Amino acid sequence: MVVRIVKMTFKADQIDQFKETFEKFKIAIRNQPGCSHLKLIQDLHDPTVFCTYSHWEREEDLNNYRCSATFKEVWPLTKALFSAKPEAWSSQIIDEQAEQIVPI
Repeated sequence: MVVRIVKMTFKADQIDQFKETFEKFKIAIRNQPGCSHLKLIQDLHDPTVFCTYSHWEREEDLNNYRCSATFKEVWPLTKALFSAKPEAWSSQIIDEQAEQIVPI
């Protein structure tokens, strides 16, 4: 599985527009072949910073999405709202078992 995290910083006056855009496209993104998970998260202390957090079965699925009609429609709309260059990471999960915290 591939975990994709994309950090995006928006102009303060464009946050509502971004949220509307995400709301409009989130189902289409989630329905892309190979996508099993998509979350939008917002920084706790800086409301202009958001991340998308998605799971893809294979890197090929992620790359296919990045060439899809959905991406070609949503990305230019989103990119126009940025105040800084986005950052992205593609990673794999090594250990997802949560450790139980035992009091000392």
